[in-house]
Amino acid sequence: MSDRAPAGQFLDAAIDLLRRVRDEEADSIAAAGTLLADTVANGGRLFAFGAGHSSLAAQDLVYRAGGLALMNLLAVPGVVGVDVMPAPLGSALERVDGLASAVLDSSPLRDGDALLIISLSGRNALPVEMAVKARALGVRVIGVTSVAYAAQTTSRHVSGTYLKDHCDLVLDSKIAVGDAELTHDKVPAPFAPASTVVTSALLQAVMATAAATLADRGIEPPLLRSGNVDGGHEWNRRVMEQYRDRIFYRH
Repeated sequence: MSDRAPAGQFLDAAIDLLRRVRDEEADSIAAAGTLLADTVANGGRLFAFGAGHSSLAAQDLVYRAGGLALMNLLAVPGVVGVDVMPAPLGSALERVDGLASAVLDSSPLRDGDALLIISLSGRNALPVEMAVKARALGVRVIGVTSVAYAAQTTSRHVSGTYLKDHCDLVLDSKIAVGDAELTHDKVPAPFAPASTVVTSALLQAVMATAAATLADRGIEPPLLRSGNVDGGHEWNRRVMEQYRDRIFYRH
């Protein structure tokens, strides 16, 4: 470890990753934003799914000031966040075959919708099966993952494939296998994960692209405003009423 303070090292590492995403994923970000804009313009609905800590980036898109009102969370009981007890149960559920199919069968997803699937490793049964089954329904799938895992780990899906193999578009977060940016000669394990910072920024770049693309087509993007600014609640009520048949987190 260098003489620089760990906080500065971590922030530098996160900035470097964000620069890589900006420069290397620009075309994929543009394509993903366009896909979402097309979905909105064509009357489709938007959904996001992530398991464990990957769910944090998905939740950051839903009912978000400055975000698209049509983004809905596709929740899988026991894997959204770390509130399940005991916490390791959530990790175990990600490896259960058939769980994604059961969730999709009871979800509102349909042909013409778009689904963001966020999985850092992309190796577990849940995100792989989610992508396969969603595409079979006619849903367009955008995978957000670290492509490095496919080269350095073994798939836990029966097919031996990864999330990246079953998507219409893939966004690579560039996170190294293990998701830890720092080491220290007195610390036995690497530490300081950056995946949440980078993945959230990557997805907000996609949302910004989608909003601007809609506006460039003469379509007002269905954006939410902060409830902590004057007129925010009134604005949001109007948007939610206008798009009530495509918003599911109100029910």
